[in-house]
Amino acid sequence: MTSVVPAQTSLESTFPAAMLSAVGTKESWRKEVHRPATSTHKWWAKRLGTVFRGILTSAVTPEGDDAASAYGSAVNLAGAVVLDPFSGSGVTGVEVLKLGGRAVCFDINPVATLVQRQAMQPWDMQALTTAYAAVEAACREEVDRLHQTEDGRTVLYYFWVATVECPDCSDRVRLFDSPVFSKNAYPKRVPKAQIVCPECLAVQESRYDFETATCPNGHAITQRGAVRGQVATCRHGHSFKTLSALNGSRPDYEMYAKMVANRDGSKVYEAITDWDRDLYDECVELLAGWPDTAVLPRGELARGNNTDQALKWNFRQWRDFFNARQLVSLSMIATAIRDLPGPAAEREALCALFSGTLEFNNLFTSFKGEGTGAVRHMFSHHILKPERTPLEAHPWGTPQSSGAFSTLYKSRLQRAHEYKAEPADLVDDGTDINRVTGLSEPLAATIADSWDSFSATTVQAAYVAAKNSADTDLPEASVDLVITDPPYMDNVHYAELADFFHAWLQEMQPYEGYAQTPTTRRVGEVQHADPAEFGKAIEAVWAECARVLKPGGLLAFTFHQARISGWVQVVESLRRSGFVVTAVQPVKGEMTTSIVKAGAREPSNLDSVVVCRRAVDGATNPNRSTEEALATAQKGLAALRDAGVDVGAGDIRSVVRGSLLAYFASVGTSLDDAVTTQVDDLATGTITALLAAA
Repeated sequence: MTSVVPAQTSLESTFPAAMLSAVGTKESWRKEVHRPATSTHKWWAKRLGTVFRGILTSAVTPEGDDAASAYGSAVNLAGAVVLDPFSGSGVTGVEVLKLGGRAVCFDINPVATLVQRQAMQPWDMQALTTAYAAVEAACREEVDRLHQTEDGRTVLYYFWVATVECPDCSDRVRLFDSPVFSKNAYPKRVPKAQIVCPECLAVQESRYDFETATCPNGHAITQRGAVRGQVATCRHGHSFKTLSALNGSRPDYEMYAKMVANRDGSKVYEAITDWDRDLYDECVELLAGWPDTAVLPRGELARGNNTDQALKWNFRQWRDFFNARQLVSLSMIATAIRDLPGPAAEREALCALFSGTLEFNNLFTSFKGEGTGAVRHMFSHHILKPERTPLEAHPWGTPQSSGAFSTLYKSRLQRAHEYKAEPADLVDDGTDINRVTGLSEPLAATIADSWDSFSATTVQAAYVAAKNSADTDLPEASVDLVITDPPYMDNVHYAELADFFHAWLQEMQPYEGYAQTPTTRRVGEVQHADPAEFGKAIEAVWAECARVLKPGGLLAFTFHQARISGWVQVVESLRRSGFVVTAVQPVKGEMTTSIVKAGAREPSNLDSVVVCRRAVDGATNPNRSTEEALATAQKGLAALRDAGVDVGAGDIRSVVRGSLLAYFASVGTSLDDAVTTQVDDLATGTITALLAAA
């Protein structure tokens, strides 16, 4: 059986990159609003649903037809089978189902599989509401009691500071870098701030830019805290590296302030009292006698690119990431969810919701300030970065809370349910970009766990499984399209970060067959800092994709990579597995701004959509020379730049590398150092020319 893919597609020739970049940019500002089905839980490098809808519709639109119009119409994939071998948060699967296709979504990580299942399967909202109420009845009263003041008001947030002992004089040093612990997100507009006395922990109102102040107990306060970078200074003037003072132990933490919800709805900052300390000590005692049958995180951190910083601070076990009150409170919620009758999709949804709540309730979170969501989640840096001044939030929460179980229930599960029932797509009508309903089918997929059960299902179905995509049970020539976003060669190692969630989920068993292994790290993971190992692992997946593709089928994936070695390995692995690159299309990437991008030397705004066909099907690269390949890349980049899309040096470098390396691979040229040097020289020249013309 041949594929539904045309012999020549708009994806390879007239891809509407500028239009998709425009709608993608709008989506990127609020993914959780525009694509809530894939936003019920954290996953990294989540791609844009608008762009993947565009890839899918362009892949079934013949060359010469209007691919932009196809994107904004009710295209139907007519049951075509689409495989995503690196499914992540399930973006491909969701867009396939919305377009009437049948989705096969594999990811080697079980946490990703949980996220995908939430994105595609329906929930009975009456059953979900009943289950939520049962969890609330089981634990909320006690969680609330552990987060209250002496007069019964709710504490929304406790502020903590790490402390170490000076190696020279044993002085206890509070690791503040500034006494300003709360200010507005726009301080020049709203200069009011809260400051703490580093000496006695008195709290008072001031300005974010104050120069000197005196606390109620007479201590002088300046803008400078005890910490500058990696160096701390004690009250006696001894300076030392913070890490050297830990002596093999995790830092101690001390409460210094709290934000309280008054009965009239106002919020107030207050200093910590003996009541607060006694209440926390009660949590320490409770945890010491906590029943063995209750859910608590288990497992130890292993060395890794994204875990080493936490290990340097002596966080050894996953339970070290939480203080005693967090462990007690979160354990009560998790245990109540685990003990719900099941298995059922609604219980599974609450497991995923709880897991997502963990991101905002641990010792690696911090306070963002007034005028914005209060809690800065732990993965804002894509590494497990310890916080010297962590924020402890009320994990069940109130309507005034940020990142709490109750508030995320509304903003994630309820919003996702509404979207599944009536999906909306962002469409550019030529004058504005609007949300349009009626273009997509509702999401109500039956989740299959094998090819046999999937192929036997006649209703909307998705085969979703945690497995190595290099070794599947898919029959030969069973897939029309492979659409995916493979992992980076390096940088963000998903399994190392996903273990933070897995430490709890393995105890909760969200769905039947969820992994019971102590870690989500797996043999066969594609991510690897060694380019050769990365190339070997991804080649195995491409080879399997080539086996299961129907004659005339198409593989397309989004990619960007700062190191040219990553591009070399991707292109070489495609060639070795029997694929030929037929197009490299630049388009808007995952997000517009982030802390990670702000710190990058050449921040990326674009992805390359790499389109491939099998050599056995007669595929050829369309470029006939180095000059033509370079001109093709330049033309695509210039078109985006002229359409107002932000195109930076890193984007140009990555797209030119992909286009040129794909051409060289197609003519059998070895991608050795001489070729990569030539490619980078041409990329540098293109950067100069395109940016000068901007």
